[in-house]
Amino acid sequence: MIVDGFEDEEKWLTEGIAGIQQNAFFMLRAVDADNLREALKYSAQMLSELRTSKLSPHKYFELYMRAFDELRKLELFFKDETRHGVSVVDLYELVQHAGNVLPRLYLLCTIGSVYIKSKEVPSKDILKDLVEMCRAVQHPIRGLFLRSYLCQVTRDKLPDIGSEYAGGGDTVMDAVDFVLHNFTEMNKLWVRLQNQGPVRVKEKREKERNELRDLVGKNLHILSQIDGVDLELYRDTVLPRILEQVVNSKDELSQHYLMDCIIQVFPDEYHLQTLDILLGACPQLQPVVDVKMVLSALMERLSNYAASCPEVLPEFLQVEAFGKLNSAIGKVIEAQVDMPVVGAITLYTSLLTFTLRVHPDRLDYVDLVLGACVRKLSGKPKLEDSRATKQIIALLSAPLDKYNDAVTALTLSNYPRIMDYLDNNTNKVMAIVIIQNILKNYTCISTADQVEALFELIKGLIRDIDESSLDEVDEEDFREEQSSLARLIHMLYNDDPDEMFKIICTIQRHIMSGGQKRLPFTVPPLVFSALKLVRSLQGQDGEADGEQAPATPKRIFQLVNQTIEALSSVPCPDMALRLYLQCAESAGDCDLEPLAYEFFTQAFILYEEEIADSKAQFTAIHLIIGTLQRMSVFGVENRDTLTHKATGYSAKLLKKADQCRAVYACSHLFWVDDPDGIKDGERVLLCLKRSLRIASAAQQMANVTRGSSGPVTLFVEILNKYLYFFEKGNPQITSVAIQGLVELIKTDMQSDVSTVDSATTAFFNSTLRYIQFQKQKGGMMGEKYDPVKL
Repeated sequence: MIVDGFEDEEKWLTEGIAGIQQNAFFMLRAVDADNLREALKYSAQMLSELRTSKLSPHKYFELYMRAFDELRKLELFFKDETRHGVSVVDLYELVQHAGNVLPRLYLLCTIGSVYIKSKEVPSKDILKDLVEMCRAVQHPIRGLFLRSYLCQVTRDKLPDIGSEYAGGGDTVMDAVDFVLHNFTEMNKLWVRLQNQGPVRVKEKREKERNELRDLVGKNLHILSQIDGVDLELYRDTVLPRILEQVVNSKDELSQHYLMDCIIQVFPDEYHLQTLDILLGACPQLQPVVDVKMVLSALMERLSNYAASCPEVLPEFLQVEAFGKLNSAIGKVIEAQVDMPVVGAITLYTSLLTFTLRVHPDRLDYVDLVLGACVRKLSGKPKLEDSRATKQIIALLSAPLDKYNDAVTALTLSNYPRIMDYLDNNTNKVMAIVIIQNILKNYTCISTADQVEALFELIKGLIRDIDESSLDEVDEEDFREEQSSLARLIHMLYNDDPDEMFKIICTIQRHIMSGGQKRLPFTVPPLVFSALKLVRSLQGQDGEADGEQAPATPKRIFQLVNQTIEALSSVPCPDMALRLYLQCAESAGDCDLEPLAYEFFTQAFILYEEEIADSKAQFTAIHLIIGTLQRMSVFGVENRDTLTHKATGYSAKLLKKADQCRAVYACSHLFWVDDPDGIKDGERVLLCLKRSLRIASAAQQMANVTRGSSGPVTLFVEILNKYLYFFEKGNPQITSVAIQGLVELIKTDMQSDVSTVDSATTAFFNSTLRYIQFQKQKGGMMGEKYDPVKL
């Protein structure tokens, strides 16, 4: 009977506990008085409270535990024959006259425990008698708890090897028969419980059955602890009889739980040696049983066994564990035609985990598992089930985690085929996993073929598989993905120049298909990888003829130039200009003047046509000047052309302050502090004078607006340039010019129309202290500064 009213159930439980307590009180009083008849009377009345059908399993358990505690005290009384004066044999007969069957059997189990301990008769006879008589109780809940009590009071009295109850005809087989018999009857009662009560409370009934399952599983736990149950007995008797009961029950909950029990309670080595028997039962289970969880638990158990005991690995090969598991999974998937894709993938993921832990050197096994997964997915659209995609990611991540080497994954032919079944977002997630594995383990992808295979795996990041989804990409996520891809490019390396050039060509071919949005992330690392190769080839000037020509600086620069041209049209002119200048400097280091000049020309074209923002122009001019100043490869004509353009662009900047700073920066183009560097003092002076004129023009404009200190700051900056070239020995920069500039700045700072901020004042004062320091230091430099009056 299933009770819906929680309050009524609480009331019945309270009444039952009160009944047990009352009768237990009189029972214990009779025990204290050594009155056997009264003790049996009240104990039977106490146990009659367990005859109720009104309680759920959870509440019934509370009632049962109250009675169990009292029975422990009664058992102690039964053991002491001197107190009650009746032999254990007569006592065993006496309790069988109790009026109600349930109290009688509880008392019989209690006396039976004492009877076995007396060793007056073989334990197997008592055990057989008890397990048979318990059949009299067929109510599922009452019967389960009664047989659970029988397990509890006899578990330490079984005729096991080394047990005091063995011998005299009692064997381990008797103990096994007893436990298996009790297990079988308990499972039947448990399965029968599903048919109790109306259909409308089926869900509640299943919950109650779950609460009772440990009572049944306790038998298997006891079996696993019997020392005499060796591998032979387990294989020939125990496991077949358990599986027979599991299969014949035809109950989903029973089959799933008991299969899991078998896997968890018996030793790993037994599972390994009985794989055929255990796996043979899986296809016979009900179609609704979640076999994948059973097999996954078995493979996890065996995997952990192999990991903890490496010495047993030869046994796995001997019993062909992988082949048997793979075959069993195939049969289960074939038998359960309605199994969802996620179930099959979960099984293959568990099998792959098992394979990687037990047979890590067998890449053919790994690829075989992946191939089986591909066959399961064949003919199906891309996965949309989040659980299935999660399992696919786990499946593909397992080899990466095991080998810590993405190169190994590239050798697996079925690896990319599985990725093709992922949707675009999941494909990207898996690509990020692969890239992070490479970055984390500093894996060097060292051949063009490997790069080709790798880029095929991560194509979801390199190009838009689905153009319609590009607008839906989160900008922050996109930047993070492309930044990871950029870091990956630096990991693609080979010491052999020709192979490295093939790698660069492969990268370039793939990233050029990535679309304009990706180029700003992927082009720079490719360019710098190419320039790194160029540096290793400095001194070579071979021509790039034919597709199979060896790597030469010229050929590399041609490839780089094409790549940067694509970037300059994104538009991303600032970055393209920087890369052109980097290439120009590298070409100069290789003494390739025409190429260096070409890269500068491209940079100037970008500046003229694409860079319009005044701040960006100012930054670009300084980059151009700095790069040109460091280069010595140009002849007089080419250098004059480039410096003329640089100074011309400097003087045309929008803001006067920017013009001034760019023009005095150009002075460094004509005085290179190097033994062989150009030293044109007159042109240096021309640049500085021109910057002074621009600063003066800016001052006049500031005087109109009043309150601006910018021009004064420019004068101080120019003064510092004068000092630099004065110390470097430029004969055109004299102490008289410095003196005049110092006086000019002082006058401007004291002018009523100029408001000088504290930073400019501090800058100028610091400059004057430097001049004073040089004068006081003496020596040749002190003599040079001596004419300057502060």
